[in-house]
Amino acid sequence: MRIRLLGGLEVTSLDDRQVRFATRKTSLLFAALVLAGRRGCRRELLSEAFWPGRSNEQARNSLRQALVDIRRAFPASSEASVYIDGDQETVVLIFGPDEADISIFDRNLEAGRPADLAFAADLYRGEVLAGEAIPDGLDGWFGPYQSTYRRKALQLVERLSLMLSDPGSAEEPACEGLAERLLAADPTMEAAHRALMRIHILRGHENAAMRQFEACRTLVKKHLGAEPEAETSSLAVSLQLRQQPGYQPAAPGPDVIPQMQAVSAPTKHHDRPSVAVLAFQNLSGDPEQEYFADGIVEDITIALAQFRHLYVIARNSSFTYKGQAVDIKQVGRELNVRYVVEGSVRRTGDRLRIAGQLIDTSTGAHLWADRFDGTLANIFDLQDQVASSIVGAITPKVEEAEIERAKRKPTESLDAYDYYLRGLAAFDRTITNRSVIDEALRLFMKAIERDPEFATAYARAARCYATRKSNGWMTNPAEEIAEATRLARRAVELGWDDAVALSYGGYVLGYVGGDLDDSAACIDRALFLNPNLAAALGTSSWVKACLGEPDKAVEHAALAMRLSPLDPRLFAWQFNTGLAHFCAGHYEDAAVWAARSLRHQPNYPSAMRVMAAGQVMSGRSAEAQGTIARLCQLDPALRLSNLADVLPPFRRPDDRNRYIAALRMAGLPE
Repeated sequence: MRIRLLGGLEVTSLDDRQVRFATRKTSLLFAALVLAGRRGCRRELLSEAFWPGRSNEQARNSLRQALVDIRRAFPASSEASVYIDGDQETVVLIFGPDEADISIFDRNLEAGRPADLAFAADLYRGEVLAGEAIPDGLDGWFGPYQSTYRRKALQLVERLSLMLSDPGSAEEPACEGLAERLLAADPTMEAAHRALMRIHILRGHENAAMRQFEACRTLVKKHLGAEPEAETSSLAVSLQLRQQPGYQPAAPGPDVIPQMQAVSAPTKHHDRPSVAVLAFQNLSGDPEQEYFADGIVEDITIALAQFRHLYVIARNSSFTYKGQAVDIKQVGRELNVRYVVEGSVRRTGDRLRIAGQLIDTSTGAHLWADRFDGTLANIFDLQDQVASSIVGAITPKVEEAEIERAKRKPTESLDAYDYYLRGLAAFDRTITNRSVIDEALRLFMKAIERDPEFATAYARAARCYATRKSNGWMTNPAEEIAEATRLARRAVELGWDDAVALSYGGYVLGYVGGDLDDSAACIDRALFLNPNLAAALGTSSWVKACLGEPDKAVEHAALAMRLSPLDPRLFAWQFNTGLAHFCAGHYEDAAVWAARSLRHQPNYPSAMRVMAAGQVMSGRSAEAQGTIARLCQLDPALRLSNLADVLPPFRRPDDRNRYIAALRMAGLPE
């Protein structure tokens, strides 16, 4: 028995016959039941969606007739592998884990090994129900599934292309085929263009990779009126560097380099923060360290370019000042940037010291400075550490400076980005003050009014609703959950290439919407787009804890805290660490990390719940009761009976059961 939904609907029986249904509606109903899986579908929703405009009785009769047709094709018996089940309220299609291509696709995607991903890539023959005539009224039913699997396919082609290490591997044809199929459906899918670029580079065909980039740029410009994403441009920049003298392959022709210089150097920054990374000074007296210093700058430039809210000037432009005594304000004017990163490298014996600083070009003020020490023995590890640390430190400082800039503007001249920054300032101030969160939500919605395609504003607005949920502030949960989910899905839809929008939109889809799979897919995508984004690592730590991967959750939270140790969201990552330790059965550690979170946000209910649970499970009952008493003062309505309204959506039942049992032992009222 085979059920294919990816690339069209096709059902094949055990004896290799095509199964055909009486009507197109019945075929689509069968597909809807396959997509719903074991959770099934409510009869009322099916009849309303598939037979709109009819009376309830007529629609119910039509549903019954369609189900009879499906049962005729798949009669129930003790040997049947596919059959209809359910009750008066719900319909479920029972089928085995190896019967439907989407089930096999999801399982291999989750397994994550190169061979598994290649198998999943071969399964994706096109989007869900491609080529099927879906009536207008059913777009809303199947659209989310189509979007979800399209996103998974893009995530898959990115992951698989990054795993390819040797030309001619068994996985290479699967990755190439998937990329070509994705581009045949939508020529602007940059993840697929990047995958083909990586494959060409792997094969040693740099010119073909450059042609792929040029095709990508032309198509994106033609269809979307935009430039390629930062990640695509960065890949092209790295390709250009491979082609320069001294890198083995021959340098590109003169027509390529000027085009590449223009990729990351916009002529105006539309009131968004813009950054140039100048060549680092070599203070060692050793010409060999010049290459090391230039490598650090290249890494920092490419890593910063992954932050879509930043405009980053290409290395070729910023290096025109190399070896010169520069006036930072003049550099700001000539490159049209607000911020400049500069630094130096000094060698003493086998020791290296790298210093970096961030400067506001309008005032000359130093916003951040730090230094890093290491040895020549681990020079490349040090280079990676310096680049990631500088990037992690710079982005929050730029954000702080931009917020202060927005505060100084008169309110009558605010545009979408300034409303967004003011909302961010309010949200980052506290998450335990209801009026402040309401004000942040108002400002984010104002930003959306000014710019209806502002993905991160949608994500941050959705995040406000998540805060309302965790604090028990929702007055109309059904409406607010629906609105939060709508905002989060819009954020993800508009910001599929924006790591910040994916991080917070994905978090809300998981915590408020309860969809951990979509949540994990969005956050994983954010980390692919920008592995240096502390917010993506922080939300990843939460979703990993919920999925039952506590070790990975602790690791990702630790990386977030290392990248941005002074981040206003630090308390959330500390809470995530505590939650992960609780899931792992490390109750003392859970209480310790929750307490650290509470030192930053003293009235944070989520951290109080984890601290109480950790305390009681580690034998500190009196302390746990005190924590619960404090929690009940903050939220007098909280009970075990309504605890589900604020709990994370644990994938493992044991995590949820132990958490509830611990809070009962700590004294939370029934």
